[in-house]
Amino acid sequence: MKKAIRIILKVSFVFYLFALIVVLFLDSRVSGHGMPFVGYLRFSVNLIPFKTIGTYIKAIFDGRMNMGIPIRNLGGNLVLFLPMGIYLPVLIKKMKSLKTYSIFMLCILLSVEAMQLITRRGSFDIDDFILNMVGAIAGFKIYQKIAKVIGGIF
Repeated sequence: MKKAIRIILKVSFVFYLFALIVVLFLDSRVSGHGMPFVGYLRFSVNLIPFKTIGTYIKAIFDGRMNMGIPIRNLGGNLVLFLPMGIYLPVLIKKMKSLKTYSIFMLCILLSVEAMQLITRRGSFDIDDFILNMVGAIAGFKIYQKIAKVIGGIF
């Protein structure tokens, strides 16, 4: 039974990674091709924490933006890496510690943001990083609660 669950988790993890790559790098709506790289950098880099998050939260309350946009952006970034918090500790024994997992996710998320910038398939936004990290940590906390309840399977 335990072996079957691990196989199912591994296969579903591959599908999750594929979906993640599609969302992060193959979305045709986001592209900086056609503009000089320096201009693209100015347009696509946000290093001010909570700048984008604050803009979206204000937009939700004052109604100056379609509600779907901030909810999709904020919620999507939170949920996008949440499954990592469940998959990684289950599939990789060294990921059982929050510290180890957090350091690993920090490296992964910074790499993703940099790759989006380099490939011009997104932006380098510290707010995306913050939301992704919060989602990833929430996933890890969910994993810990599940592991405590069912223990032996994970």
